[in-house]
Amino acid sequence: MRRLAFTLIELLVVIAIIAIVAAILFPVVMRAKGSAKQSQCLSNLKQIGEAIGLYMADSDDKWPRGVDPADKYTPEIWDAFPDFQKQIPDIPLMHDLLIGYCPSKKVWQCPADKGQLIDDISFHLLDTRPSSYEKYGTSYYYRTELTVRSLTGTSLRDIASVNVYFDGSGAWHTNGQLLYPTDDFDQVEQKLRGYRYNVLFGDLHAKNVTRADYMAAWSEPVDH
Repeated sequence: MRRLAFTLIELLVVIAIIAIVAAILFPVVMRAKGSAKQSQCLSNLKQIGEAIGLYMADSDDKWPRGVDPADKYTPEIWDAFPDFQKQIPDIPLMHDLLIGYCPSKKVWQCPADKGQLIDDISFHLLDTRPSSYEKYGTSYYYRTELTVRSLTGTSLRDIASVNVYFDGSGAWHTNGQLLYPTDDFDQVEQKLRGYRYNVLFGDLHAKNVTRADYMAAWSEPVDH
């Protein structure tokens, strides 16, 4: 007589095999999703770079006179530049300034954007949850020093090494956690070490870089 049902042992074996296969495939799927988000984010930055290039072509090669949410909502980061700090309330956010050159609002949304609580450059409190895009209209932040110093594209000493635009947080394109106000020094250092950033450079090429390379770009002088 033909047996039609699985025994309990056979069912357990099948379940175990499925669990093993799922455990193998899950990280692969997650990496693929992460790579897709990273690629989309880099594409966004390249389009923003094209918009910046068009703006500069119409503005005597000057970098856009705009600010990012960190400038706007934590203006204390510009205490050393009081004249500029006073002007911040009247300066538009970059994604509003460039709307004529980059009309798609979606370009300003990183698909990996999960917000942040602390800016991981200035280390000031900056709560952008649930996402920077949802709260402020952009996932990307600007090296506003280019505007503060009224620089032009040709005034940069090493245009390919200066970071111009970048992700709001290095945690977005890693499995790392966001920085929390309760973190101690060792926790902050450990988290930052694993961070990666998508960055638009001065020559308008975009690249995913480590925290160390990101900080090296920040250390690059912007003028001769």
